[in-house]
Parts: sequence; structure tokens; C-alpha cells
Amino acid sequence: MSGAPMPSSFDDDKDFYEENRWQKFSRRLKEEPLIPLGCALTCYALLQATKSIRAGDHVNTNRMFRARIYAQGFTLLAIVAGSMYYQTDRQKRKEFEGVVADRKAKEKNEAWIRELEARDREDKEWRVRRDAINQAAKLQDAVGAAKSVVERSERRGEGGILDAIRELVQGRR
Repeated sequence: MSGAPMPSSFDDDKDFYEENRWQKFSRRLKEEPLIPLGCALTCYALLQATKSIRAGDHVNTNRMFRARIYAQGFTLLAIVAGSMYYQTDRQKRKEFEGVVADRKAKEKNEAWIRELEARDREDKEWRVRRDAINQAAKLQDAVGAAKSVVERSERRGEGGILDAIRELVQGRR
């Protein structure tokens, strides 16, 4: 079997695979709700310890510092357990993100190739037009040269056909 993931009904739904930061944050919060809870408990314990230090209550201060240590331990345990539990899901998500990145790169490359082909067509059309203009200019020059030959012969040949034949015969000798 290939290593590619199975096709899904969400393959055409870009929003399913491509998420912004807020969507990622909310998804991670839903996946592992114990980590933010542990962070909140740690902050609460620190806040209460600070208040008890200002009040001068040493017993409550020590209790809150112990609570902070327990809350940090709970948070650390939640991080480790969550990472073990969601390890395969994260690997799959990384594979999907890699596939999406490859697809985007391929689409970008194809768009670049289409742009180059369009530019190439425009360049070829421009060259064809330029060649046609050059040929028309050469044809115009040839017509102008033929007219000048005919005009010269008409100016010289006021004497008629006999003078033209005489010039031909004298030019050959």
C-alpha cells in the first residue's frame, strides 16, 4: 500500500485542512483543555501567594506556593499525557500539512508555467507581426525601386522605342 492518506470527503474543503492561528488555537484548546486549566490554576496560586505576602500571612503564602507547585505538576502531567495521546493525530496532521504545502507549490509552479507560456505566445505573436511589417517594408522598397527604373526610362526615352533599342545595343558592346 502507498503511504498516501485515504481520500476523504473533506479533500476539497480547504478550510478543513488550512486553518488560521485563531482556529488552530481554539482547536488545540478543545483537544487538550487540561493544559490551559493547569496554567490558570498556576496563575491563581501565584496571585493568591502575592496577596498573602502583602498581607503578611506566612501560612497562606506557603500554602499557595505549594498549590502553585502542584498546579505546575498538573500542567506538566497534562502536557505529557496529551502529547502521548495525540501523537498519532499530530503526525497525521503534519502529513496533511506537507501534502497541502506540496499541492500549493505544485499549483504555484503550474501557474508560473502558464504565465511563461502566455508570455511566449505573446512574444511569438509580436515576432510574427514584426516580420510581417518588415516584409511589407521590403515589398514597398521593391515597388519603389521598380517605379524609379520605369520613371528613369520614361524620362530618358523621349525619343521613343528606337532610342531605347539603340541604348540597349550600345550598352552590350
